[in-house]
Amino acid sequence: MRWKRLAFGDRVMVVMIYSFLILLSFTALYPFWNALVVSLNVGIDTAKGGITVWPRAFTLDNYKIVTNDDNLLNAFLISIYRTVAGTVLAIFMTALLAYGMTKTYLMGRQGYMVFFVFTMYFGGGLIPTFLLIRSLGLFDSFLVYIIPSLISVWNMIIFRTFFKGLPAGLEESAQIDGCSNWGVFFRIILPLSGPILATLGLFTAVAHWNDWFVPSIYILNEDLLPVQTVLRRLLNANIRDLSGLDSGSLSRIQNSQQFTTRSLVSATMMVVSLPIILVYPFLQKYFVKGVMIGSLKE
Repeated sequence: MRWKRLAFGDRVMVVMIYSFLILLSFTALYPFWNALVVSLNVGIDTAKGGITVWPRAFTLDNYKIVTNDDNLLNAFLISIYRTVAGTVLAIFMTALLAYGMTKTYLMGRQGYMVFFVFTMYFGGGLIPTFLLIRSLGLFDSFLVYIIPSLISVWNMIIFRTFFKGLPAGLEESAQIDGCSNWGVFFRIILPLSGPILATLGLFTAVAHWNDWFVPSIYILNEDLLPVQTVLRRLLNANIRDLSGLDSGSLSRIQNSQQFTTRSLVSATMMVVSLPIILVYPFLQKYFVKGVMIGSLKE
């Protein structure tokens, strides 16, 4: 009924908008779907081309090769521990800092803010950072995943903007009832910050889960490597094994093992992406509201 009441020009506009959204969704989802299809298809069959929306020669061998590493289960546990601990502690510490920065009576507040923003634009570089990590005793330690990333200035600014938008009367009422700053933070501020906590928590968790660079620089103990680094090494090892062969040997191995570099890359992408994809639907209801917080003007 509503469609019938629309003018012709409005109908054309609605059709154009929905067509654009469908095309945009397709361009965003298709590469991921194609990677999934390739990971489930025999590698040498994929090399012939024509694999688009459905596997032509279904197989799980690509995943067997990727997951056949003895250290992979331990690496998954390390990634889970790092993501959970790193996200919870980083969000808590950043939110706590942002709450303190909203207090107008905080001495030197503007100076602290200038110092924080300065660190967003200027860094010491890889070598000074490496020397600092080693001098702090974090080298080859699980804590190197947690402590250096406890504070995000960008997230702190977003938290600060959100906290300043909350009604001041809530905090004043709690203080009149005898609530301390800690009580206000835990009983008033955090319960009202669900959207921003979920949004920034998701961003932080994705950053922890996807990170392979930090362990490749600061971790020597194989038992402390996360799944991304282990899979990357496994993938590079398979690629080196294939690239060092002549064309005849390469053809025989690929025909006997039924995999190619592209199939291994696709399977690796699926293995490391699936956990985060499964988490997102539980946070979706907070995501749209929370992601707009950073666009608010103070």
